[in-house]
Amino acid sequence: MENDKKQPHFTELVWESTEQNVAIPPRNSSEEVKLNKIRTINAPPETSVQLQLWDMESEVKEPVTTTEGEFVKRARVLQHRKEPPSLFVPFKSYWPTYGHMTGAQNRWYFYWRDEVRLGRYHKTDLSYIFLHVYELINGVGWDTPSEGYRQLCQIWEAYRDTYKRLDQYLGGWIADFSFVHHLEVPLSTIVARSRGLAGDLAELELMRCLSSSREQLSFAGLTVMSDYDISKSKFYLSEGKEAAERYIPQVVALIDAYVTRKHGKNLVEMFPPSPPVHRERYLFRSAVYDISLYGYSILIPVVRVSKSLPLRSLITRLFRLTENKLRELMGYRGRLKGVKVDADMDDLVTRFLQREFRKSEQELKGPAVVIDQEKLERLQSDSEIVRTLLMVEEVVIPDDMSADDYEMAATTHDENPMKDTVVTANFDMDSEILSATGWEQFTAVLSPLQREAIILLNNEVEGWNAFQKLAVTSGTMPELLMDEINEIAMDTLGDLLIDGEEISEEYAPMLQYLTR
Repeated sequence: MENDKKQPHFTELVWESTEQNVAIPPRNSSEEVKLNKIRTINAPPETSVQLQLWDMESEVKEPVTTTEGEFVKRARVLQHRKEPPSLFVPFKSYWPTYGHMTGAQNRWYFYWRDEVRLGRYHKTDLSYIFLHVYELINGVGWDTPSEGYRQLCQIWEAYRDTYKRLDQYLGGWIADFSFVHHLEVPLSTIVARSRGLAGDLAELELMRCLSSSREQLSFAGLTVMSDYDISKSKFYLSEGKEAAERYIPQVVALIDAYVTRKHGKNLVEMFPPSPPVHRERYLFRSAVYDISLYGYSILIPVVRVSKSLPLRSLITRLFRLTENKLRELMGYRGRLKGVKVDADMDDLVTRFLQREFRKSEQELKGPAVVIDQEKLERLQSDSEIVRTLLMVEEVVIPDDMSADDYEMAATTHDENPMKDTVVTANFDMDSEILSATGWEQFTAVLSPLQREAIILLNNEVEGWNAFQKLAVTSGTMPELLMDEINEIAMDTLGDLLIDGEEISEEYAPMLQYLTR
């Protein structure tokens, strides 16, 4: 028994019973069965030392090494390795690492990887692609997270058509990458490409767009909100697919802006969803990933915005309303039944889609030049009058020269040094007076919103950003507001006022008439 007391021992377990002071038998004793007998309460005081944990095994343990950890160490050593142009060698491996490659495969891999970093995506095997992706998600091959995100997206885009399996993995891995590095990036592309991930990611993207970035709403994301499955529509399956996917997100954004202007709240605020639910997301599933970098999983607060029944009902009706408007504009027979929205919403969507279709048709036809003969003759007549008046104001006959002498001198170009100046002045004055006439008509037709939008757009600092903000807060789309202004300009000035995202240079001086 004396030898037994020197053996290492477990912590004593305290039981709520009469066996409170029963000692745990020695760990390696050959008499273990015999020593299992119950000890009495009068056990020697040495038994109190059993509160310690295996005091003979207190040495510091060596850190545990993992296959993933060894991969990352090796990747950091090889992150700058390059090879000259090498021969492609096929490579097939389920979880590819450097040790799985032969010498020839290694030479091809490091040549190909360097080419990819330069933006040249040569044909290669899927295992090489996964190996490079494993490097990126483990923090190897980039200096900033945004650079790593860019590389992951580019390699996905370059090879997804060749290898469909990339969509099954890269969408989730890129989303995980954005979460662990706190990148504020849209997830719409990931949701659209990775149908199996539509769930938490779709909800996160919808909430982000509906809260602060309505212009980034995507068709794929909005389908999660609709009870109407447009993918089964005959119109969608025939000629309506492109138009539906283009205009439905714009219509939802338009209505969101309209509701914000009318009620002071956007759609999410008008129809608030339930509080967020924290969801555990396992990081980089099925990848060679070292969990010591970012952990095994993270908690993400997910708002189930698609479960808000009033909002879901409105989005469903907007899907159906937009399809009906597109059917009408595209000459498709038949309409969906029972589409009910407010009359002002219906009118707003109708005007927006009609304007967008006219603009699209005009772009296909090319720029149209229309000459108003009556307006042209009137401008010519006004120009002659202005030129005559200007000549009278500019001509000053010297006191020592008779009128006949001056007339004779004026007929000779060399003896009239002011001739070129007068002609230039005539041109400038013609333009200003004629433009003023058109601008008086133009400004008389403008609404207060359109007038304010033009003034903001002419601001050199804010410009288009201020124009966009005004349109959104006023319940319309920037493109719709711009088209309305240009339509008035064509009717009164005979030309477009807004070219691209700024005021046409020749009309900028005339903005003074807007502030009168």
